[in-house]
This record gives sequence, structure tokens and C-alpha cells, in this order.
Amino acid sequence: MSLIDLVPSYHKSSKYTADILQAMDRQTEKLLNAKDDLLAQLNVRTATWGLELWEKALGIQIDATKPYPFRRSRIESKLRAQGITTKIMIKNVAESFSNGVVDIIEHPELYLFDVKFIGTLGIPPNMDDLSAAIEEIKPAHLAYRYIYTYITWDMAETYGYSWDEWESKNLTWNEFEIYREG
Repeated sequence: MSLIDLVPSYHKSSKYTADILQAMDRQTEKLLNAKDDLLAQLNVRTATWGLELWEKALGIQIDATKPYPFRRSRIESKLRAQGITTKIMIKNVAESFSNGVVDIIEHPELYLFDVKFIGTLGIPPNMDDLSAAIEEIKPAHLAYRYIYTYITWDMAETYGYSWDEWESKNLTWNEFEIYREG
């Protein structure tokens, strides 16, 4: 709705009043857009220019060259990592970086835990940042390692392709290792 619609009809015929109200409409639209943008910065998943503020508040090194999804995953990881470190906390942090299901396998006798990527085939992106996040939250005496999941022969056989059909897909070995239908 325009401001001109809200004034009495005798003002609508005035060019002067119409010009003022049009200018006010433009400014009102800018204010509404600015309000929406500001509100978007309050949510990590929709923030853009506000990511830097989140990073500063959480003590995360700012790297504006990284894409928004990577920066958001670091912020979400830090937010999830508040409090005492638990297996569930490490799982949540790893899942925020891998965008898939992760299992944490503890080996207390070895002071070690495994981060096994189940929901993502191959090596997830942004592993350096995941490692930094885990280093930040894990107890200093614990070591960790990553276990990546790749397509197994059993999984490949469930697709029912012959070797010739697999060959016709022209997949590299790396593409084959992480192949999923659908």
C-alpha cells in the first residue's frame, strides 16, 4: 500500500503532496528492506555481512575469503561446542561441517576417538576447519582420527549394473568411490 492511498482525496490532486509521499514511500521501502536484512543477520543460517560480527563474538579467526556456508558451519560448530565436551558435542560439531551423519567411536584405553563419516561418501569439504573446531573443543590429552566412508562392492552391486554399464558411466575412480544414485 502506498502512502498516497492513506491521505484524503483532496490531497491526492496536489502534485506537491504526491511528490512528497512518493519520496516517503521510497524511503519507507528502504527502511523495511534494511530491517529485513538486519533481522537476517541475527540468524547464522541467513547472515551474510553479519557473519563477521558472529565470528568476532565467538573468537573465530575471520577469513572473508571463505564462502558463507563454510563460515556459517564454523559459527554453528562453535555455538554447539559451548560447555563440557561430550561425545554428542563432538558428533554435532562434525555433522555441522560434513552435512551428514557422523559416528564417534571412543577408544578410552588409547586416549583416542574416531570421527566416522557415515552420511557422506568420500572426504567432506572443509576438513581443515573441522579439525580446528575439534582441536578447540576436545580435551588436550585425546587424539582423534577420521574414518571416511566410500562405496563398497556390496553397495555397487545393489545398483545392478554390469561392468560394461559401469564403464559406460565414464566415472573416474574418485567419482566411483563416492557414487550414489538419485
